[in-house]
Amino acid sequence: MSMLNKKSVDDINVKGLRVLVRCDFNVPLKEGKITDENRLVAALPTIKKLIADGGKVILCSHLGKPKGEAKPELSLAPVAVRLSELLGQEVKFAADACVVGENAKAAVAAMNDGDVVLLENTRYRKEETKNGEEFSKELASLCDVFVNDAFGTAHRAHCSNVGVTQYIETAAVGYLMQKEIDFLGNAVETPVRPFVAILGGAKVADKLNVISNLLEKCDTLIIGGGMAFTFLKAQGKEIGKSLVDETKLDYCKEMIAKAEALGKTLLLPVDAAVAASFPSPIDAEIPVEYVAADAIPADMMGLDIGPKSAEMFAEAAKTAKTVVWNGPMGVFENPVLAKGTIAVAKALAETEATTIIGGGDSAAAVNQLGFGAQMSHISTGGGASLEFLEGKELPGVAAANNK
Repeated sequence: MSMLNKKSVDDINVKGLRVLVRCDFNVPLKEGKITDENRLVAALPTIKKLIADGGKVILCSHLGKPKGEAKPELSLAPVAVRLSELLGQEVKFAADACVVGENAKAAVAAMNDGDVVLLENTRYRKEETKNGEEFSKELASLCDVFVNDAFGTAHRAHCSNVGVTQYIETAAVGYLMQKEIDFLGNAVETPVRPFVAILGGAKVADKLNVISNLLEKCDTLIIGGGMAFTFLKAQGKEIGKSLVDETKLDYCKEMIAKAEALGKTLLLPVDAAVAASFPSPIDAEIPVEYVAADAIPADMMGLDIGPKSAEMFAEAAKTAKTVVWNGPMGVFENPVLAKGTIAVAKALAETEATTIIGGGDSAAAVNQLGFGAQMSHISTGGGASLEFLEGKELPGVAAANNK
């Protein structure tokens, strides 16, 4: 797989060169203050490496969805301030509404080796998300070398991660990107077996290609979350008022048949936590009972896997050497309905296997429940990791030079 053989920051020499680094500084802001700086901290190893190697380090990122307008509340100015503190050296902020403007050009021209400049929000330019040629060329005009360290946008072809590479000879990936490629890529392409994949979340539709691709790659596929009920109904089971995608029943039947034909184990819940309605607000206390998965009362809905399923899924995970998990087992935001997700997270935390959490809700669940530090890898990109698991080529990865 060509995505696994990319030039990294360890393969290039940047001394005296201008290096444009695409980071993921899409951090949550509240009244101009950064409320979660995980993404900044995660970017430091690549930035420090390029500073130490004597590069002139020019950072760029998007923040939120300004949709092609210079919105002051989505400026990266607060990021420059916090990065300066984290790096222990000044990160000069180039305040340009057009991103590559007079301030940016002057700041870059004045750089010494090891200096750091941060450009304004790349999505202030409407061409960014359309991968427009002019903005790509402008970004390229600032640098000699390009490094992409933003996995979260790797599944999109934008100016600042794909377009810019067309006008630069050297394009490499940073440490964060490399780690994503190594963990997700190797898990899917060359997993240490047994390989167990766990999929959850609400809709079957979101995971069609993932289910099909992982069935071919893994030894055991576990399905929980809201989408399990469409599978259960496809087997002719009584699911009451549970979430169901009527248009995907045939697809689920096909996947059950495919698992059998390939000799793979497909595990579905055998019991469920049910309630009369979805909790509102989501963390409201509601009465819950546990019933067999084929005997959900007509006026009840399944909102989490039950204790027997949790134990069965945990056992399967414990026998694995590689586990990929994407999507919670139930409404994990509710303490009563988080038990299934907690049981799976706990099993993964205790296993010796390589455990890979595929971004999005599952990453949030694992971190909120306090199991983050015990996982081998938590992906920084929800959509990007899903497309990786589907076996798709990610434009942001493909754009980097091969070794």
